[in-house]
Amino acid sequence: MTGETRSGKARGGTPLSWVTMALLTTTAVASIRGLPAMAPYGLASILLFVIPAIVFLLPTALVSAELASGWKGGIFRWIQAAYGDRAGFVAIWQQWIQNVVWYPAQLAFFAGALAYIFSPSLANNGLFVGITILVTYWMATLLALRGLNTATFVGSKGLIVGTLFPALVLVVMAVLFVATGGHSSMAVGKASDWFPAWTGFASIVLIVSNFLAYAGMEMNAVHVGDMKNPKKGFPKSMVLASVLILLIFIPPTLAISVGVPAKGVDLTTGVMQAFDVFFGHFGVAWLTKVLCVFIVVGILAMVVNWIAGPSRGLLMVGEDGYLPLRLQKLNKNKIQVNILLVQGGIVSLLAAFFALIPSVQSAFWLIVTMAIQLYLIMYMMMFLAAMRLRKKAPDVERGYKVPAMRLVAWTGFAASLLAFLLGFVVPSGQKMNQALYSLLLVAGILVLGCGPFIFYKIRKPVWKTDQNTESQLSLDEG
Repeated sequence: MTGETRSGKARGGTPLSWVTMALLTTTAVASIRGLPAMAPYGLASILLFVIPAIVFLLPTALVSAELASGWKGGIFRWIQAAYGDRAGFVAIWQQWIQNVVWYPAQLAFFAGALAYIFSPSLANNGLFVGITILVTYWMATLLALRGLNTATFVGSKGLIVGTLFPALVLVVMAVLFVATGGHSSMAVGKASDWFPAWTGFASIVLIVSNFLAYAGMEMNAVHVGDMKNPKKGFPKSMVLASVLILLIFIPPTLAISVGVPAKGVDLTTGVMQAFDVFFGHFGVAWLTKVLCVFIVVGILAMVVNWIAGPSRGLLMVGEDGYLPLRLQKLNKNKIQVNILLVQGGIVSLLAAFFALIPSVQSAFWLIVTMAIQLYLIMYMMMFLAAMRLRKKAPDVERGYKVPAMRLVAWTGFAASLLAFLLGFVVPSGQKMNQALYSLLLVAGILVLGCGPFIFYKIRKPVWKTDQNTESQLSLDEG
C-alpha cells in the first residue's frame, strides 16, 4: 500500500466542490431533532440560538477554516502541528469517542420518527428502539464502507431530502396555518416575549447548553484534501454552512411554537406534533407520515456522514504509528474497515442495553454527557492551537486567515470552557445528588479519555505505516 494512497492524496473519485462540503458540514451539524427543546421559548428561542452562534459557531467556523486551509487532515493534524503527536492523538480520540456514544442517542430519535409512521406507541418500546438502532447503524456503516463518494452522495442528498425539505415544509405550513385562521400558540404581544424568562443560574445553563447544537463544524475538515481548490473553497463552505444551519434551526423552531402550545411540546416527537396540527387543519393529516419518511432519510444521512469523518481522522493517528496495524486496515474503497467495525461493536453494545434494560437510560444519558465534555476539551485545544500556530508557524501558507484571531479564538475558548464547567451541574429535571453526579462525570471522562494514553504507551515501531508494505497490513499480529 503506497503512502500516497493511504494518506488520502490519491483516493480517486470526483473531487468535492465547496458547495458539497458546505452541505456535508450542514448535515453533520444541523438536525431538526433538537428543535422541540427550544420551541417552548417561542420568540425567545431566536436569542437562544443567536448567542451560541456568535460565541461558538462563528469562532469554530472561522478557526477551522484557517487551520484547514493551512494543514490538511483535520483536528489531528492541527493539534499535532501546534503541540505534538500525543496532543493530536488526544484531540482526535475525543472527537471519535464522543461520536461513537452519540450514535445511539441520535438513532433513538430516528426510531421515534420511524415509529410515528406505523405506531407512535412503539417510540417508548425499548426493544423496538434497540433493534432499530442496531439495524440502522449497520446499514449506515455498510453505506460508509462503499467509499467517500457514496458517503458524500448520501450526506448531501440526505440533507436536502431529510432536513432542508422538512424544515421548509414546517415553516411554509406554519405561515399558511396562521394565514388561514389557525390559532398561533406562540406569544408575540410583548417585548418580553423576545427574551427568555430570567431564572438566575438556570438561564445561563440554558443558553450554554445550546452551544453544542453547533458542534461538528470542524468534523469534515478531514476531507479537505479531497476538495477542488480547498484553500479558497473550504472557507466559503464554512460561510454557507453557517447560514444554512441557522436557517434550519430558527424558522422551524418558531413554526413548532406556532402549532404546539409550549406545555404540550414533546421533546421526541415535537416536530411530528406540529405537522399533525398543520396538516390536520387542512384535512390532510396523512401527510405527517410522509414527512416522517423524509426525516428518517435525513437522520440516516447524518449518521453516514459522521461515521466517515472522525474514524478517518483516527486512521491518520494509526498511520503515524499509534494504532495497531489491524486497526489501520483499509478495504478496497480505501475506508478504515476495522475501525468502523470496532465502533460498530460499541454502538451495538449500547443499543443492547437500551433494548433490554430500560432503567439503563439514565446511565446512558450520563455517558452521553461525559462524551460531550470530552468534545469540549477538543474544542478548547483547537482554539489554543490556532493561536499557537500563528506564532509557531507564521510562514505556513494559509488560504484564509481569521481577522482578529486572538479575539475570535479566545471567545471560542471561553465559551467552550464555560459549557464544560456548567456540564458538571445537574440539569433541571434530573433527580440526582450533585456530588455523585460530578464524581461520575469525572470518572467517566477519565475512562473514556484514557484510550490515547494507553495506545501511546504500548505503541510499537512496526505500527508506523510508511515503514510497512501492503502485505504486512494483512498480518494478524498487531
